[in-house]
Amino acid sequence: MDVPTPTAALLRPLAPTDSLAELTDLLHRAYARLGAMGLNYTAVDQDEAATGRRASRGTCLVALLDGRLVGTVCVRRGDPRDACAFYHRTDIAIVEQFAVDPALQGSGLGSRLLEAAERLARESGAPLAALDTAMPAVHLIRFYASRGWSTVDETQWPGKRYRSVVMTKALAT
Repeated sequence: MDVPTPTAALLRPLAPTDSLAELTDLLHRAYARLGAMGLNYTAVDQDEAATGRRASRGTCLVALLDGRLVGTVCVRRGDPRDACAFYHRTDIAIVEQFAVDPALQGSGLGSRLLEAAERLARESGAPLAALDTAMPAVHLIRFYASRGWSTVDETQWPGKRYRSVVMTKALAT
């Protein structure tokens, strides 16, 4: 079976007409491997309301291929109310709710989405982008590190069975 090239996917902001049910289903499928590792990421089992809340906190991008939602990433500003102390900085852009359909993981679509998120963060005037991922998800830490992200902190999110690394990337203007 031929895997479509990631350049064939259309990247655009989430539209009010997009299905939160479809977006939530994508998140569940994309995070299933992490859930099977015992990592209770929010996206493993969040409901549509949580998907909508998280997507509306900033800019949510979606990737569409042949009319199907196959990827997403959200970018928002830091907030002093965040549970992670590093995210209290309002001058940073936080990358979150990042997912690629399992059939397209490894195709380059994730890199394309991450680059788009970094561009959004840079255009917002943030000098630094930040994200976090579970410490046991070594494959994800390697993915981010290979794209210029560096570990700067650790955090324990409420209700999570794992500690997370916080990673940052300086955004060139």
